[in-house]
Amino acid sequence: MSKASALQKAREAGLDLVEIAAQANPPVAKIIEFQKFKYEESKKEQTAKKHAKDVQLKEIWLTPRIAEHDLLTRIRRVEEFIGDNNKVMFRVKFKGREMAHTYLGFELLNRCLGLLGDKVLIEREAKLEGRSITLIIGRNRAGKSEVPSLKSQVPNRV
Repeated sequence: MSKASALQKAREAGLDLVEIAAQANPPVAKIIEFQKFKYEESKKEQTAKKHAKDVQLKEIWLTPRIAEHDLLTRIRRVEEFIGDNNKVMFRVKFKGREMAHTYLGFELLNRCLGLLGDKVLIEREAKLEGRSITLIIGRNRAGKSEVPSLKSQVPNRV
C-alpha cells in the first residue's frame, strides 16, 4: 500500500499512521491511536525493568594462611551469592613478607574453585594486582562438567 493511501485511510478512521519498523524493506506502519500506542510501549518498558534481575559483584577477602573452617564458611557464602545470580570477586590479600610467596594465593584460589566445582564459571582470570590477587567468577549456566582451574597461572615455587 502506498504512503498516500495509508494516510488517507488513517484520516477516514480518525486514527494515526504510526511507523513501527522503519528499517524494514518496505517500512512497516500501522493505523492506530498514537497516544494509546505510546502508553502501551511505556508499560512494556516498565514491566521489562521490573522483571530484570540486577546482578551485583560481591567481594570475598581471603589471606594465604586462612584456616580450613574459615575457608569453608566463605565458600558457603559464595555458593549463596552464586545461587542469587550474583558475580563474586575473590581477593587474596598479602601482608609484608607474604608477597614473596604469591603462589600460595594462586593455590588457594585453585582450592576454592575445586570446592565450588562445576557450579561456577571464571569470568576474569586470576591476576596479581598490587598486594592482592583477584579472580571473578559467575554462575555456570551451561552445566559443563569441567572443573575450572588456574594451573597456567600458578608461578613456580622458589
